[in-house]
Amino acid sequence: MYKQRIVIKVGTNVMTNKDNRIVRPVLRRLVSQIAELYERNIICVLVSSGSVIAGKEILGKSKIKDKTQRRQVYSAIGQPRMMRLYYNIFQDYGMKCAQVLPTKRDFNPGVHRENMIKCCEGLLSEGVIPIANEDDAVSVTMSMFSDNDELASLVAQLLNADKLIILTDIDGLYNGHPDSEKSELIENVGVQENVNRYIKESNKGEAEGRGGMGSKLDYAQKAAANNIPTYIANGKKDNTIIDIIDGKNVGTKVAKIKTLQH
Repeated sequence: MYKQRIVIKVGTNVMTNKDNRIVRPVLRRLVSQIAELYERNIICVLVSSGSVIAGKEILGKSKIKDKTQRRQVYSAIGQPRMMRLYYNIFQDYGMKCAQVLPTKRDFNPGVHRENMIKCCEGLLSEGVIPIANEDDAVSVTMSMFSDNDELASLVAQLLNADKLIILTDIDGLYNGHPDSEKSELIENVGVQENVNRYIKESNKGEAEGRGGMGSKLDYAQKAAANNIPTYIANGKKDNTIIDIIDGKNVGTKVAKIKTLQH
């Protein structure tokens, strides 16, 4: 038995540079922290974006006009590339990883849900790190998650995780624009708290992540309502995951009020 199980979601903006290219050292830092936690008997599940942008890097500009079909193609090309990157890095740390590609209907009560629980529990029992991403190659409209923030929240609830960590490219939720010197980081958010006044939705390109801060907070509050404290923090900084596990004040914590103290 592990002391804790943690779900970590890493967004496209964390793993890419300003030219939308995947930065391998970022993935390496992520995996090194997962490996360190494993030595402490804390197991992680990784929910990773990046397949669409990884496919776009290989294919370049697509001639396909239909946006959904184009995304499917990019994802189908990019997903094995992402897994190869992760596979090699995990191997460097003496660890194993596995690919899990759910669609939204897999979380509905029934045989699909039971099969996914069995698969993930089996992997964790063997010390294998599941890497989940939406199956963009087949997920369209009704079977799509709104973004990987939703997927991470659902996975955390499915596996009764002890914590959910959502890594993004800023330090957390601010009470103004993150780039403004006047803005301050909001360290704690309650499950019922209305934070819409702080949300500034971004305009992202098609290969970038779909979820903005509003989405992150929405799904963080849903996980927290199910007794899973959730953290929104900067994945580009060193040791963010370890710092959170060690109880340091990092990012924005979303939790039921009585567990807000770090």
